[in-house]
Amino acid sequence: MGELRNFFTPLHRKTSRNYVERMLDDKVACMQVAKEYGARFWDGDRRYGYGGYRYDGRWEAVARQLIDSYGLTEKAKILDVGCGKGFLLHELKRLLPGATVAGFDCSPYALENAKEEVRGNLFQHRAQEPYPYGDKEFDLTISLTTLHNLELFDLKPALAEIERVSKRAYITVEGYRNEQELFNLQCWALTCASFYTPKAWVWLFEEFGYRGDYEFIYFE
Repeated sequence: MGELRNFFTPLHRKTSRNYVERMLDDKVACMQVAKEYGARFWDGDRRYGYGGYRYDGRWEAVARQLIDSYGLTEKAKILDVGCGKGFLLHELKRLLPGATVAGFDCSPYALENAKEEVRGNLFQHRAQEPYPYGDKEFDLTISLTTLHNLELFDLKPALAEIERVSKRAYITVEGYRNEQELFNLQCWALTCASFYTPKAWVWLFEEFGYRGDYEFIYFE
């Protein structure tokens, strides 16, 4: 197994959340809208998702940590599974202009509204389907807050494909360590399909042959 990382958690903790308010706000209907991954999920009201997912430079700190931790150079090839609007890839490309970046997402809306600088490197695809790349083609594959949206039977092929195309990999998923965090996660999550403790996630990684690095974010 890889290492437990702490790249995304500081950014995740900067957002304040009212868990009970979201649960009581016609949450089933909001979940149905969110799972369309359309305009309302990305740029509509906060009750449906991000509440306006716009570029503001917040991903630069994460990009710098990835570069430093994995020794990425101008010759690096980087893949983002579930790239959204490509903000993190944009930061990586800005810091490493010579690097090759690629990404895919299931959302046509996100791809159409991706950062112009990397939009041509992105395409529509699902994380659980075979990737159009060769074995160990990428120096680093990343996937942040995407894989927990898959059901168990889709997690296995997604993790297998990430492992196959990557020399090194890093993923972030939602988890919980106690009953309070489970309650908060269930209140807040709109698209999550896999609710597991860190021990359960690690067991799944090992069971499905994923040997890369990982991080868990919690709703404290």
